[in-house]
Amino acid sequence: MTDTKGCKVLFSDYNHYSVVKYVIKKLATTTRNNCYMNTEKSKPLTIGELSKLTAVNIETVRFYQRRGLMTEPLRPAGGIRRYDDNDAARIRFIKSAQKLGFSLDEILILLTLEDGTDCDAASQIAQKKLLEVRKKMDDLRRIEKTLSSLIGQCRERIGNVCCPLISSLQTRRQNDNA
Repeated sequence: MTDTKGCKVLFSDYNHYSVVKYVIKKLATTTRNNCYMNTEKSKPLTIGELSKLTAVNIETVRFYQRRGLMTEPLRPAGGIRRYDDNDAARIRFIKSAQKLGFSLDEILILLTLEDGTDCDAASQIAQKKLLEVRKKMDDLRRIEKTLSSLIGQCRERIGNVCCPLISSLQTRRQNDNA
């Protein structure tokens, strides 16, 4: 299956396909050399201006630099480091990927695919993330069912001295220690 940009998708299920397509579209806008890179020159930005423009803390920018997600511009002799629109685009890419649940390690891998030509690799990363999300959703449904049952038992208790919820938690803690 191929999407409108010519990216081959590894899944036959439409739900998988639409999620992967959304992830790829959200993470990058297609251009020739770099999916998010702005080719026009704009006014250089200080780290504070970059921070305000992208709505992240200055320390977040520095953290991304330490993690290798961004490069640290050279400081001219006696001057201030200057950032450009490409740095802002990179931060927006990182934040968009985080909103989709990608870890910084996964984002680092996605950033290596920033030219947008290896759709299969990006799809595989997104597929892995989708499976993780589905597992978390299954776990949350199980937790919801258990809590709902325990709340119902609490409401139905008549004359019981011990709360069913507390009793269940104590029993689980004892079983975990065994």
